Amino acid sequence: MKPVFLAVVLSLLATMAQAAPAKPNILWITTEDMSPTLGCYGDQYARTPNLDRFARESVRYTHAFASAPVCSPARSCLITGLYATSLGTQRLRSEFPIPAGFKGFPAYLRAEGYFCSNNVKTDYNVANEKAFIAEAWDRSDAKAHWRQRKPGQPFFSVFNLMMTHQSRTSVWSWDEFEKEVQPYLKPAERHDPAKAPVPPYYPDTPIVRRTIARFYDCVAAMDKIVAGILKELEEDGLAEDTIVFFFSDHGSGLPRHKRLLHDSGLHVPLMVRFPPKYAQFAPAKAGETTGRMVSFVDFAPTVLSLAGLPVPDYLQGRAFLGPRAGDAVNFVHGARDRVDEAFDLSRSVRDRQYLYVRNYMPHVSWNQPEGYSDAADMRREITRLAAEGKLNAAQMAYAGPRKPLEELYDVQADPQQLHNLAGSPQHRAALDRLRRLQQVWSRSTRDAGFLPEADAWERSRGGTVFDLAKDSRRYPLERIMEAADLVGRPNVVSQQMKFLRHPDSAVRYWAAVGLQAAGRDAERARNALRLALQDTSPSVRVAAAAALAGLGDADAALAALMKEMRGAQLDAALEACRALQFMGAAARPALPAMKEVLTRAKQSEKEHPAWLFIRFSLEAAIAKLEA
Repeated sequence: MKPVFLAVVLSLLATMAQAAPAKPNILWITTEDMSPTLGCYGDQYARTPNLDRFARESVRYTHAFASAPVCSPARSCLITGLYATSLGTQRLRSEFPIPAGFKGFPAYLRAEGYFCSNNVKTDYNVANEKAFIAEAWDRSDAKAHWRQRKPGQPFFSVFNLMMTHQSRTSVWSWDEFEKEVQPYLKPAERHDPAKAPVPPYYPDTPIVRRTIARFYDCVAAMDKIVAGILKELEEDGLAEDTIVFFFSDHGSGLPRHKRLLHDSGLHVPLMVRFPPKYAQFAPAKAGETTGRMVSFVDFAPTVLSLAGLPVPDYLQGRAFLGPRAGDAVNFVHGARDRVDEAFDLSRSVRDRQYLYVRNYMPHVSWNQPEGYSDAADMRREITRLAAEGKLNAAQMAYAGPRKPLEELYDVQADPQQLHNLAGSPQHRAALDRLRRLQQVWSRSTRDAGFLPEADAWERSRGGTVFDLAKDSRRYPLERIMEAADLVGRPNVVSQQMKFLRHPDSAVRYWAAVGLQAAGRDAERARNALRLALQDTSPSVRVAAAAALAGLGDADAALAALMKEMRGAQLDAALEACRALQFMGAAARPALPAMKEVLTRAKQSEKEHPAWLFIRFSLEAAIAKLEA
């Protein structure tokens, strides 16, 4: 080969190598239950020097959002690249199967030579999770680390940090918190409760201040753990070859944050550090911010894009980094469904100026009883003060007995979402626009949340909820949403009585829920509800019994609820236990049956998550009846 030609070839190869460097390593450092409570996000109470330093080396996202305000549906979305509401995985630990062709996205990386490790949490909320995990990860355990890869092998590694989880920040006893968390901090590093920032939606009490300080102590301890991981990356000489993400799985595990669709529940910190060789992928310079709106549904295609891999057509998000990055979106969606034993259904859509929340069960409080959260002193404090009439309007918006049918907030003028503008004539255009966006999203993504769990299992038998939801004949979503839309509205009892006779059981279910929400206004539906106690759907039978209980028809309600509580369909049994819990003193004749089922639940809770939630509900109900 002639020298001149050889020089040209070598020059071209060098240019190509510079334009297309080797596949990047990708590291996710994720933390649990944490809003953007970091110094680099402007929080002056936070002590996070390591993450603040990391922010100066990274691009910081100001508009990153979880797709759900609780762990398993959010993680289901992260690992699959599909909304949990489309897969049927939106309820906490329901474990529905997903289509065989849908994989955890690391499986695509593994097929292209990546080593994929996950340390340690999964909680993907899918059936056959063990096989799903085995396909996605080379290692998924408490010791999983990029150091276990072959020499020179690119890696995608995840480290899930539990230090900021709700257990540590509020549910554990103070003794356990002191034992497990405080050793990470010097006395001077602990947060002073007297200086804690108490938002207006909390009462300013010593317990609230102490819990907020405890939360920030957990954040400070987590900050040190992050520093250790980043140090290992440096020590291994891999920092210049690795794109590093830091984010949390949803908002903080405090009341009115986790489990809610406000920014306090969905807005998360997200920072991405790009070494110089991958700077072409960065949307801004190190230390700068980007206002691009991103959602968890976008994370899977983004990692595949950064790795130079094709993005499967079935994924619902779009890459926001890498060669396959798509155009920015103007809004993001959120979904809240059953969490443990607490039944609810709310949907949200957020753009840069407004947050819209549609509550399909407005008769149920945001602060409804929930066994796990109620172990926290702060939750009990808020509930007690609400019962004593000692909370103001901003605080009762969370702790009150009901919530609005619709919520609209100007997030620029009202970042803490204190002033609901849904009834404001001046904001009617924004309300109408976001309402339409929410409805279009639910329909276009085939939102499976409008189908009760017991019905979802029955209708998807032998298949998946995802495939079921695409079939308009088996899942007439338009008509079901029409019935759900009536819940909590005035002067609709006649229409709900009509829907109570509809051929589709989900339509009948929402009619019964609506009559329950109507309370005494549903008096003329009493006979129709008694007939519904014989419905073919257990969820309809339970909802009808709950509505009759609200009308004072305790005998008919108790007979139906005790039967369903003892039945083989665990989702319906949980619904029945919850209805009995809300009946209060009127449920006293069912006390022996409740104790009988509680004993069974304690013996069986390792067999299925529903037994644990049945236990939570019955323990609370029995304790109240015996108090």
